[in-house]
Amino acid sequence: MTGLVHFLFDVEPSRSAFASVWALEFLSVALVKTVQIRYNNRTMKCNLCPRNCNADRTEKSGVCQTDGIVLSRVARHDWEEPCISGSRGSGTVFFAGCNLHCRFCQNYAISASPSGVPVSAERLADVLLYVQDTGVANINLVTAAHVSDKVALALEIAKPHLSIPVVYNTSSYEKVEALQRLDGLVDVYLPDLKFCDGDIAARMCGAPDYFEAATNAIAEMRRQQPQDVFDDDGYITRGVIVRHLVLPSFAEDSKRVLDWIAAFDKDMYVSLMSQYFPTRQDKIVALNRRLFRHEYENVKQYFFNVGLHNGYSQDVSSATQDYLPDFDIELVRKTLSQVPRRFSNLSRQ
Repeated sequence: MTGLVHFLFDVEPSRSAFASVWALEFLSVALVKTVQIRYNNRTMKCNLCPRNCNADRTEKSGVCQTDGIVLSRVARHDWEEPCISGSRGSGTVFFAGCNLHCRFCQNYAISASPSGVPVSAERLADVLLYVQDTGVANINLVTAAHVSDKVALALEIAKPHLSIPVVYNTSSYEKVEALQRLDGLVDVYLPDLKFCDGDIAARMCGAPDYFEAATNAIAEMRRQQPQDVFDDDGYITRGVIVRHLVLPSFAEDSKRVLDWIAAFDKDMYVSLMSQYFPTRQDKIVALNRRLFRHEYENVKQYFFNVGLHNGYSQDVSSATQDYLPDFDIELVRKTLSQVPRRFSNLSRQ
């Protein structure tokens, strides 16, 4: 659930994070070919992500249901992990559409039926500078996997003018070669690791290969950002934080996820989330109820049992729609009308 984490307490990143939580319930353009987007005159066959839709985006969209960058929200967000939001807030930029489509998605308003304002890569670069000027701690790109090639173009334009970290907030259902284009452009990766079992992933999002794709992606993110670095105010400036949402009745799969993280890197920061709540009736009966406290506590204890020691947890009371972002297209249009044109004078998008 990218972009929706409500944390009630802070943590000192220089110390064992779970142990120190405060009473918490505690490319350039030449590389385009490596992203496997093939151009043939006026056609563009998209195989950017593991779905391999091969969709001609000039004629129709693929699984992600978009043919380019569509912005659904540009605003400060105060409910990310403490080292992301802190007191200054995180400058979130939400992208409409999604290549994963989890059946329990709490952002379904913009992922299942994409809505927002289309912009060019140049206009997105304008937006990134505008977000920086609002005084937030970082720029937080939420769910951009399906347009990561265009986001990379925007970052190539904007990055020399940015003095705050760029956070890439993702489901992790990405190709390694797509992420490689972001090398040097993204400072902090905030990936989900949602499922381990392929059958569960198939039921939840129709992607039985999710775990393989996601773990390969996270390994690439760690290669790019091998060290977790925090500034004097506790904000993360470089590194990787892996998020995992514990789902009702799926605690054992959560443990397998933690097994992998511990085997990969016991020092990895993990954001263990309890915020799940039903957004609509589902044929998977377990998804029609909230997470029980004992389920979450069981997984949290397992975090320690496998030797993990850095991370964040949530109180189960955070499982409420009160912390969901407001996706208002008119508000996006209003915001864009205030964004100076620095790079997009020619495109006018």
